[in-house]
Amino acid sequence: MSAGEKFVQLVICVAVFFGVVALILLVTSRLRSRSGERIQFAAFVLPAVLLIAVGLLYPAISTIITSFKDNTQTEFVGLDNYHTVFTDSQQLKVLRNTALWVALVPTLSTFIGLVYAVLVDRARMEKFAKALVFLPMAISLVGASIIWKFVYAYKDNENDQIGLANQVLKSLGFDTYNFLLNEPWNNLFLIVIMIWVQAGFAMTLLSASIKAIPEDIVEAARLDGVSGLKMFRYITVPSIRPSLIVVLTTISITTLKAFDIVRTATGGNFDTSVLAYEFYVQSFRSNNAGLGAALAVLIFVLVLPIVVYNVRQLRKLGA
Repeated sequence: MSAGEKFVQLVICVAVFFGVVALILLVTSRLRSRSGERIQFAAFVLPAVLLIAVGLLYPAISTIITSFKDNTQTEFVGLDNYHTVFTDSQQLKVLRNTALWVALVPTLSTFIGLVYAVLVDRARMEKFAKALVFLPMAISLVGASIIWKFVYAYKDNENDQIGLANQVLKSLGFDTYNFLLNEPWNNLFLIVIMIWVQAGFAMTLLSASIKAIPEDIVEAARLDGVSGLKMFRYITVPSIRPSLIVVLTTISITTLKAFDIVRTATGGNFDTSVLAYEFYVQSFRSNNAGLGAALAVLIFVLVLPIVVYNVRQLRKLGA
């Protein structure tokens, strides 16, 4: 299909969308009663509900059903795929790696972002300092992984180094190190990439929350002799607690779906695979749709409590 044909299809889709909206407005504009308002509300909401059902609910239900089938999707095997996830040695390594990612990335990203936001708050070059940390957020995870692959690039001591990390080690008199090959530390070096990207996100949200703390609270604390770490512990952190929860939960969900970094940096080799990448491998490379679907369901089950908790916290704030 040529670019011109794609553009024509795009124009047709946009025209159909506006046509449907205009038709709904035309039909419902004459309905002035309370029941008419309900019909108008339903006319706009139902298409969105149908799209959600087709685009989200149906695939979710289909994935759950597939997770109980074999790799050919012809016979039901019960909980065999889930049993494999929690007993197979390779899958246990995947779960271990995922747990390590979820434990470290949200915590360290939020901590680094919070400390940095506090340190540069109202500093002389605050905007520039924040821009430096936020810049990685403008890079895709694939781009960030490629950058760090160059940082971690390995060559023997006798050769000239192109990797920044090994050049530093060599300059200090240490042997060069293969950061992405040696287990289990290679997982930690992959985690560094995600933290590098997510720390800017955490810093931006938390910095805005810190600036929103009422000045009279800060002044009252200072008059009481509170400063430094006590100000941070007793005033700053409690005041921005809702933002901390949002940042932690958002980064946790992003981490559970981590795929790009593992795919680009190591291809899941050297025991670096995580749940999202293993789902891709089993579903599209190993043609094991049942196990892949089970891994997808597991990701959903792990993400769901975080989403529910986040929604409850937001409702409390709204109340």
